[in-house]
Amino acid sequence: MNRFSLIYVVVINILLLSSCSKDEVIVPLMAEEGEELSGGTTTSTNFSAEAFGFASPDLTFDERVTFGVGNSLFNQSWVTAPASTTARDGLGPFFNARNCSGCHFKDGRGRPPAFDGEFSHGLLIRLGLLETDANGGNIGDPVYGTQFQDNSILSVDNEGTLIVTYTPLTETYDDGTQVSLQDPEYSFTGLGFGELNSLTRLSPRVANQMIGLGLLDAIPDATLLSYSDPNDADDDGISGRINTVYDVESNTMEIGRFGWKANQPNIKQQVAAAFAGDLGITSSLFPDENCPTPLDCDDYPNGGTPEIEDDNLEKVAFYAASLSVPARRDVDDEDVLEGKSLFESAECIKCHIPKIETGSYEITALANQTIRPYTDLLLHDMGDGLADGLPDFDANGNEWRTPPLWGIGLIETVNGHTNLLHDGRARNIEEAILWHGGEAQASKENFKSFSAEERSKLIQFLNTL
Repeated sequence: MNRFSLIYVVVINILLLSSCSKDEVIVPLMAEEGEELSGGTTTSTNFSAEAFGFASPDLTFDERVTFGVGNSLFNQSWVTAPASTTARDGLGPFFNARNCSGCHFKDGRGRPPAFDGEFSHGLLIRLGLLETDANGGNIGDPVYGTQFQDNSILSVDNEGTLIVTYTPLTETYDDGTQVSLQDPEYSFTGLGFGELNSLTRLSPRVANQMIGLGLLDAIPDATLLSYSDPNDADDDGISGRINTVYDVESNTMEIGRFGWKANQPNIKQQVAAAFAGDLGITSSLFPDENCPTPLDCDDYPNGGTPEIEDDNLEKVAFYAASLSVPARRDVDDEDVLEGKSLFESAECIKCHIPKIETGSYEITALANQTIRPYTDLLLHDMGDGLADGLPDFDANGNEWRTPPLWGIGLIETVNGHTNLLHDGRARNIEEAILWHGGEAQASKENFKSFSAEERSKLIQFLNTL
């Protein structure tokens, strides 16, 4: 072999070795083992229009009986007192819906009204001043209290009608593609008891899907505290905060984890607050009606004191806690895996944490589970575009709790719409991402820099959750 042949062979071998080396470092995208089990062993596998309504599969026989009774109470329509059906009378006198499923249809997600005055659509308006009570909670409007209730029993005038007006906004991707968003403004017409105070802030809140609440409740406080970084000590631009809220039953301040601003400490109080505010049903936790000040609601018949007994309240809370999370679909699909990788590279997972371990819990089936809720349950400043200007305990007017993303791809199947964010202004996942600001601004800009194909794959991934 001459000198030039030897050099040729050496060069070819180097190229071959280099090629093999490159091949060896290419790691194909793969789903994690068990990634489809969003709720751990409690995950359900029904993806029909009833997908959000199944009990966690590992409940005991007695727990399933309690679940069934809670389900009945959740779906039953309450009636005006007095009535022969004493177990479900006491509706109102002011309310937003006649039953829990009026806002959480099929245990799913509400939406903004399709027309002015539409009843039981799943969007309500919280009212409040910048002042707080002794426990740090909101002080409501002097006339209409802490929640606008757009319906009433026959003998009482309505509080009024909610009006939602949208202004179009345009977002432009780095590639020049434009997307039209809708910016809502809220007002009322036909107010029955006088004008709102000029300082009253309006906070729209849409009913969220009910799945996985017990699993979120089972996440240890220490885990949430470990995610918290209120002063952005790691300088990553994300400063998630705990909301510390008032626990009525224990008369203590606790970590909030439920509601759009994490303003409720546990499922029972969240359920009781909804009964009081949405249905006008009193409980031992919330014994007073939200009544316009010109009226005394004690002058109207009620369904007892309280109107929902503790035993029934506990059953509804158990039902809410033990609704299972549907499994993910298409976790091994190549485009979905690429979308997942893009979601991570955009740093969306800094707030939407994919995987969390639950701890000990009173519902044994939900304890010590590996779950994939895509949330940190913390408060984050989401920018002026989404701000409601109304503080809620430690949450300021720009902050919202990171919503869990599990089930997001089945909302259309269950509820027939794809409206997202705290007030349903986003008509789909793409619009929801483009409304992100504040601490999420950088992630939004990352998304805007992606190609159209990459954006499509990221959204495809989210639709498998």
